Amino acid sequence: MRAARATLFQNRERSALPFPDPGPLAPAPPLMTTVFIISAPSGSGKSTLVKRLLAGVPGLMFSISYTTRKPRGEEKEGENYRYVSREAFECKVERGEFLEWARVFDNYYGTHKGILEEAQAAGCDLVLDIDVQGARQLRDKISGAVTVFILPPSKQILEQRLRARGEDPDAVIQRRLRDAAEEIRNYNQYDYVLINRDLPESDAILSAIVHAERVRRTRILDRIEPILETFKD
Repeated sequence: MRAARATLFQNRERSALPFPDPGPLAPAPPLMTTVFIISAPSGSGKSTLVKRLLAGVPGLMFSISYTTRKPRGEEKEGENYRYVSREAFECKVERGEFLEWARVFDNYYGTHKGILEEAQAAGCDLVLDIDVQGARQLRDKISGAVTVFILPPSKQILEQRLRARGEDPDAVIQRRLRDAAEEIRNYNQYDYVLINRDLPESDAILSAIVHAERVRRTRILDRIEPILETFKD
């Protein structure tokens, strides 16, 4: 979980003691959830980096998207995605259940509204692994969301990574490369751009972004103000 809040001292009086008696602790106000939106072309290493981020940084919750596509490889229901039929997904769209949704490669993907409430209730920050379309929708809906675009070092390396997965025929790989060129043109819409050349280095940079955003002045005013109060006569 995230680092404990600074303690608020109440009823302070001048004392001969080296430090004043803090008295009873005031209840801490609820933590505000920071939303981290991470996007990348398919094959850029986004899923691996997100997995390492969740394992290495405490206090993060992963938003499990809904999708109509079939599981790949060792993907599991409720861990990688929530797999639903096209009909079920479209019903959720009609009921307004998604924060964002998009059609990608002939399949639907969407982020359910309930995940943000779950993160807030748990006192966690929320990590979303979504495409450029979904990120664009969420930036308009979630004030203060932090956006990160993961960029492959080159088209050639991206193609090598896509082929190394051994999941797609050549026609699909070529389509992913064309779509990647379009997605990459949107890099300037993101707060951070991480060029994924080396996995350990990229892992460290992504973790540093999360840690830095957690101490951004505007995010911790509720922790700063009680400290300032202790310096008032």
